[in-house]
Amino acid sequence: MYNKVILVGNLTRDVELRYLPSGSALAKIGIATNRRFKKQDGSQGDEVCFVDVNLFGRTAEIANQYLKKGSKILIEGRLVLESWTDQSGQKRSKHSVTAESLQMLDSKGASQGGYEGEDYSSYDSTPSYGATSSAKSAPNTQAPYKEPQIPEINIDDDEIPF
Repeated sequence: MYNKVILVGNLTRDVELRYLPSGSALAKIGIATNRRFKKQDGSQGDEVCFVDVNLFGRTAEIANQYLKKGSKILIEGRLVLESWTDQSGQKRSKHSVTAESLQMLDSKGASQGGYEGEDYSSYDSTPSYGATSSAKSAPNTQAPYKEPQIPEINIDDDEIPF
């Protein structure tokens, strides 16, 4: 099945960074997205959606360093259902997004030194449960793929057997 979420919005609070027992970073953020539409009476309506997002690894650390409440970001990730039992013993659940990539959309000055459109999808942003160290992967430095050249063959039509 396909589970892909793409959201553009503003942070509703500052980044909450902590480290898992495995040493991997976990950042929790909230973003607000809005949709403007025209109502039947012709007036303009606004619909706001608040989404909790979890970032892992180097992406979490970068978010903590450069993002603050109000920062505009683009998140690509997957939708997950979190379930837990609260202090009163009731089972609770909520949907959230586990980010696979983060792109900062603010200008450099507006995001405490981040760069407009900087994409952090090439860093390790997947949770590493039970890992003993926080492995960081470097950005992809391979040369772009070039399609091989197919040599031209001169074949006379009389030589084709069919």
